[in-house]
Amino acid sequence: MSRQLFKSTVLVSSMTLISRILGFVRDMLIARQFGVDVATDAFFVAFKIPNFFRRLFAEGALAHAFVPIITDYKERGRKDALQLFIDRAAGTLVLCLLVLTVLGLIFTPIIIFLIAPGFALQGLQLELASTLLRICLPYIFFIGLVAFAGGLLNAYGKFVVPALTPAFLNICMIIAAIWLAPLMTQPVTALAWGVFVAGVVQLLFQVPTLLNLGLLPRFKWGYRDPEVKKMLSLLLPAIFSVSVTQINLLLDTLIASFLAVGSVSWLYYSDRLVEFPVGMLGLALGSVILPRLANSFAENASVSFSSTLDWGLRLVLLLGMPATIGLVVLAEPMISTLFQYNEFTRQDVHNSALSLRAYALGLLGYIAIRVLVSGFTSRQDMRTPVRYGVWSMVVSLLLNVILVFPLAHVGLALATSLGAFLNALLLLIKLYREKIYTPLLGWGWFFTRVILASSAMFVVLYGMIDAGWWQDWQSGERVFQLLKWMVIGLLIYSGTLFLTGLRFRHLADDCRI
Repeated sequence: MSRQLFKSTVLVSSMTLISRILGFVRDMLIARQFGVDVATDAFFVAFKIPNFFRRLFAEGALAHAFVPIITDYKERGRKDALQLFIDRAAGTLVLCLLVLTVLGLIFTPIIIFLIAPGFALQGLQLELASTLLRICLPYIFFIGLVAFAGGLLNAYGKFVVPALTPAFLNICMIIAAIWLAPLMTQPVTALAWGVFVAGVVQLLFQVPTLLNLGLLPRFKWGYRDPEVKKMLSLLLPAIFSVSVTQINLLLDTLIASFLAVGSVSWLYYSDRLVEFPVGMLGLALGSVILPRLANSFAENASVSFSSTLDWGLRLVLLLGMPATIGLVVLAEPMISTLFQYNEFTRQDVHNSALSLRAYALGLLGYIAIRVLVSGFTSRQDMRTPVRYGVWSMVVSLLLNVILVFPLAHVGLALATSLGAFLNALLLLIKLYREKIYTPLLGWGWFFTRVILASSAMFVVLYGMIDAGWWQDWQSGERVFQLLKWMVIGLLIYSGTLFLTGLRFRHLADDCRI
């Protein structure tokens, strides 16, 4: 079992890597061409809405409501009934997304005011953000359908196309920044048009695979269908339970709009770097584990269910720890290498690095939530993740208010990290107490290995890295040095694990690693 899970996870991670690399190219280009000012703050606020829905739908929420029902149909061998459900679910979703998009277009200024009320103090910034959001909003309609198609493909074990689809958002925005922006009166508007086009391209990219599988839906209105009602009733809590961190990031933006100009952008660039390992590991694990857990639950295989969760949690710790250390120690070198060009100043590097370190402290929590929530939603239990998500969100909001005064935008990032850890801890305790998850043997020695390897990596990088070096180097030297130290850190980490007895085959063949 774990061998197949490992192969699927590596496959999804590889596809996600392509998208994330293109994402960095996109952000480097934006930083180089547009810098950090009123216009970029306006775009990043406007982009928050479609990007938020992308993360809600395309990165798991719809799959958590959809995949368990699809799995149940497949388990019972009801192919005709399954196709009818797909048709009705798709038709109902189209209408819901259309209504949501139209309402968004009507109330655009109000949405911007709710997300970034500080913009109301600068009339032009509010107007620009509203214009950009109107262009971006139709992306919500398309990405909802993309997520529906991706969940369907994942349920049938087709992970490559859904994992590669997000790359087209970055490609379209890169093209818009290079060729369209110079032609526009307000250059940043080109990025919004890039988002719009990306939605169409991403949807079209999924169609051939659906056709090959005979799963292309014939849209039918089906709100009265009991299974469609069930899916919709599961969707809202699923959206909330897997996206509490994204909601907290929106709250960060809201409060940051009252802080110094550039605060929204500093948080954005920090979040982008943290999203790299979250997408590489968290999204991959969540996508692969959910269908496996749903199958185990449908077959009443409690041992398999628990061991799958155990495998996922060990991978979270094993891969999440070096990523956390790398982001914390190499924060300024990373920001400097990726973004310090032209309009992006040394002060922007410093401020972005501070919030990056704060966000990075919650990395294990962000990734673990993806795995732990699957332990509930695969059983069609949406209430528990929602309840704990509300608690963690309230705590994050209180910490935002407390920490923003002494730490400014860094306090917002730190509050989000602490909230993520609380959410993950509550989910884990519940799974353990309900005996849904029983840890396999060997956790003590495994944890010790990871701590030893992490400590060795931290000591070497912290002792050898001077962030000030990067400020005066040319881009080529920055890239070379950053890659060199990333490789050195990973060699130290993996070498220490090897010396303590961990082998690669354990990841693929042994759930106890």
